[in-house]
Amino acid sequence: MLKNCWIKTSAARLFIRSFSAENNQFFKVEVVSSARKALPTPRKVAAPRFEKKTRQKISDYLKQMATPEIEAQLAPLRASVKEYGDLIRDLKAKGAPKIDVDKAVVELKARKRLLEETEIALAPKEASFDRLKLEDLLKRRFFYDQSFAIYGGVTGLYDFGPMGCSLKANMLQEWRKHFILEEGMLEVDCTSLTPEPVLKASGHVDRFADWMVKDTKNGECFRADHLIKNSIEKLMNDKKVSAEVKKDGEDVLARLEGFDDKDMHEVITRFKFKSPITGNDLTEPIAFNLMFPTQIGPTGDFKAFLRPETAQGIFVNFKRLLEFNQGKLPFAAAQIGLGFRNEISPRQGLIRVREFTMCEIEHFVDPEDKSFPKFAKIADQKLVLFSACNQLDGAPAQEVAIGEAVKNKTVANETLGYYMARCHQFLMKVGIDGRRLRFRQHLSNEMAHYAQDCWDAEILTSYGWIECVGNADRACYDLQQHYKATNVKLVAEKKLPQPVDVNVVEAQANMALLGKSFKKEAKKIQTALQQMTSEQVSALEEELLSKKLYNLDINGEKYPLTPDLINIKKYEKKIHVQEITPSVIEPSYGIGRIMYALLEHSFRQREGDEQRTFLAFKPLVAPIKCSVLPISANDQLVPAMEAVKEELSRYEMSYKVDDSSGTIGRRYARTDEIGIPFGITVDFQSVKDTPFTVTVRDAQSMSQIRLEVPELGKLIADLVAGRQQWSDAEAKYPKFEAAQE
Repeated sequence: MLKNCWIKTSAARLFIRSFSAENNQFFKVEVVSSARKALPTPRKVAAPRFEKKTRQKISDYLKQMATPEIEAQLAPLRASVKEYGDLIRDLKAKGAPKIDVDKAVVELKARKRLLEETEIALAPKEASFDRLKLEDLLKRRFFYDQSFAIYGGVTGLYDFGPMGCSLKANMLQEWRKHFILEEGMLEVDCTSLTPEPVLKASGHVDRFADWMVKDTKNGECFRADHLIKNSIEKLMNDKKVSAEVKKDGEDVLARLEGFDDKDMHEVITRFKFKSPITGNDLTEPIAFNLMFPTQIGPTGDFKAFLRPETAQGIFVNFKRLLEFNQGKLPFAAAQIGLGFRNEISPRQGLIRVREFTMCEIEHFVDPEDKSFPKFAKIADQKLVLFSACNQLDGAPAQEVAIGEAVKNKTVANETLGYYMARCHQFLMKVGIDGRRLRFRQHLSNEMAHYAQDCWDAEILTSYGWIECVGNADRACYDLQQHYKATNVKLVAEKKLPQPVDVNVVEAQANMALLGKSFKKEAKKIQTALQQMTSEQVSALEEELLSKKLYNLDINGEKYPLTPDLINIKKYEKKIHVQEITPSVIEPSYGIGRIMYALLEHSFRQREGDEQRTFLAFKPLVAPIKCSVLPISANDQLVPAMEAVKEELSRYEMSYKVDDSSGTIGRRYARTDEIGIPFGITVDFQSVKDTPFTVTVRDAQSMSQIRLEVPELGKLIADLVAGRQQWSDAEAKYPKFEAAQE
């Protein structure tokens, strides 16, 4: 098995050195780069900003953009990954023991890591950037900062400053326009407080629990499975550890995902693992729920949680939404709001936080017809798809037309494919670099048992590939779970082509006797009986005949019913509609993650002056659209300044006035730094002209034009909306040659 991978350089030659546990020896693979000058200076780790802190797997856009020379170096490693992907399929087909399959999976992961380490080493300079400079800019200009900083800060919580708040608001405004308005969705705004039974039904109460261990002396917490994994990997890299112990560690890694608290405690005790920070002993694993618990009301008896997602509010309101849509399928509901997750170790800025803004869509559709009326409009749109087959084979992601992907069943259905294409359009519209965007399909062991297909929109950042949008076909699971918990049918009616005769079995309550026996509970029992399916009524009848008693379960409470309390009615009925539980296609957007990726992708350094950094936002989402700069503080310029501000306000264009005493070049640099795309300068020529004129500067190209103030508002509005490009403005208006900045 391949372990202990790193990059090692020697003069002009670059090697990846790896350890094979199968033959207990090191071997090295030479990496030949056509751009060696861009490679790091000799050191143990080739790309520390990718590996040193995060160790996250990265497959950069070399998979799309590699030269034939680089591709020739990656091909053997990809073949190595494919070899073990084929082996795993063969083992499963032959019914091999699970432990053999699990070991092969561990080997496959190690080979994938070797491949990705090589890709990182060969990545062009533009694939990474100086994150420290970006973080300095964001903090200094208060895009966002850690919450309660003067009290020492709280990890995983962030406050957005004026620029960050405006950028986020513009992204949300565009999301609402792109999806809710253009697709005719029904928008809801549900409470963040969610009663425990709702999240119990959805599976969150059970699914959001992780096993934790604590340092016995200082109480520091660690996620148990992560601690075991990291500690065993450390052992595997230790030459002093015996082969027998390493083999035992491999077995643990292969079975770790299925461990419970007792298994984890046994491993920690057997290997004598300690706190990785202090070396102190660890407690036994304890359950840690990732949801924030609370209670509603003064007694503390009504348990609740802060919602971990916004989707459940849509599901529980399905009946009302269906009625609003006149009972018709398909339809989509959307919600923008906060989610809360009590992350164990929040890190990586906005990537992993405890409070975050989500935009979620629940598209309800007939399970037997997941076609989409507008699919033909986007069928030719190409997306970079990293399918499950590509991942198992070690093959690169491929650019495929979404229509073709749906046709060959790589993507499950038209509705899911449509939302993937619209997701791509949105991310490109707000400024994500298309070369660093892909859609990765979930492997079978990643998906929930009820899911039919899932594709994550992943964006390449300095932290690696980050999941920013989830696009999932959740089938009928959520509505069925809430029906089971409440006995409230969450179904739609589907018109049948021809009327059908069906046999109906109903349980009718004898209310006279039921009222005497159960008093106020009688109505609830009658409702539950009316909501029973024919199959449930048949089971009830059989139990009454055999046992003379049936215990009706309503929300965990048992009501003993005897034969005299219920009449079983059987008859034939002609039906014209069929009740169906809709399937749900769910696109879920993490706005904070998209925003961080956008900040990285928009970060620039001026050629020839690397200390001069700026943010090149698309005008559509830029926090401020224009800067207004008087060439001097002379009072003669005031009338023209006021005319400019009135014109911009008339078109609802945001602007920032910088009338400080610095040079015009220095003021341009300040406004460029915070991502203002256009700079409007009022000079002495402005007040000489009738009507007033100004110069307009494009921040990215630094070129300028001169135009009259009455034309200014429309030009900026058109540039922001994308109706005009800067090149169109340069062709229309005279160019202004300013002194070199």
